[in-house]
Amino acid sequence: MITRNRRIFILHAAGLCATLAIAGRSLAAPALVDDNDTTAKSLGYRSNASSVDASKFPKYAAGQRCANCRFFAGARSDATGTCPMFPGKVVAAEGWCNVYAMRA
Repeated sequence: MITRNRRIFILHAAGLCATLAIAGRSLAAPALVDDNDTTAKSLGYRSNASSVDASKFPKYAAGQRCANCRFFAGARSDATGTCPMFPGKVVAAEGWCNVYAMRA
């Protein structure tokens, strides 16, 4: 009887450990978009808006940054936030890309 209970306990403990391991991975913060990322390059993304080359991206204007873009999901005071242009990653609030649209 003791052997059976021990076996059941071990199986339940192993299941719990596996569940916690999977949950831990899903709680990890998404990666920050790198300026050299393929999508970032195609959209002209810069993690610091002040480094945008205005001659390449004439749409850029001083004061535009991800934090005040309508696509930025996060508070204006957040350092990073999600953006549908970069699924599974986060952008810097101080960043900018060519899809920028002023938040209402």
